[in-house]
Amino acid sequence: MDYEFLDKFETSLQDSLLRMCTNKGMLSGTLLESADIEQRWHEMAPEYMVDAVKEIAQYPTVALAWASYLGMAIANGWHTNWELCSKMSYAEFYGSRGFDDMDDHIVFDIMALPKNSVEATRLKDTIRLVAEHTLSQIQHSGIEPQSIMAFHTFARACKVLFRIGAAIELNRLGYEYKAVMLN
Repeated sequence: MDYEFLDKFETSLQDSLLRMCTNKGMLSGTLLESADIEQRWHEMAPEYMVDAVKEIAQYPTVALAWASYLGMAIANGWHTNWELCSKMSYAEFYGSRGFDDMDDHIVFDIMALPKNSVEATRLKDTIRLVAEHTLSQIQHSGIEPQSIMAFHTFARACKVLFRIGAAIELNRLGYEYKAVMLN
């Protein structure tokens, strides 16, 4: 396994998505994060990947984008009720049609954004662009399609998208990094 390639791909993708989301006004130049939120990805990633891999052939942007929505849901739960969110199973983030409408369930039910609102539309448009950019980065990475390396590259991309989604939600909720002056 070429871990150097995977590490560079992950870092490059995260940097480009951070710039993209900052330019869209969804982030402010910093990837907001929490060890608690990151840990939830590690717990849920195996189940997420089972769902996402089934979608790659027909709906590759969905397979990628839904990781961002999951990140948003976890960040929202971290903010509102971590006690509950930290114990929720991956399947509890499904919509009424399972994985297929996970995005709507997270945006409208968990994050409680009004349907057809400017904020919801802007958020969904940004996540679509982020997923399309990520797919392009994967396709232009030079890895052999349907190889073991392709799977690992896809998995790293999903992890980055989860982080980006979590950061977008933390930013939306008003979190920011501030310098602290110590006396």
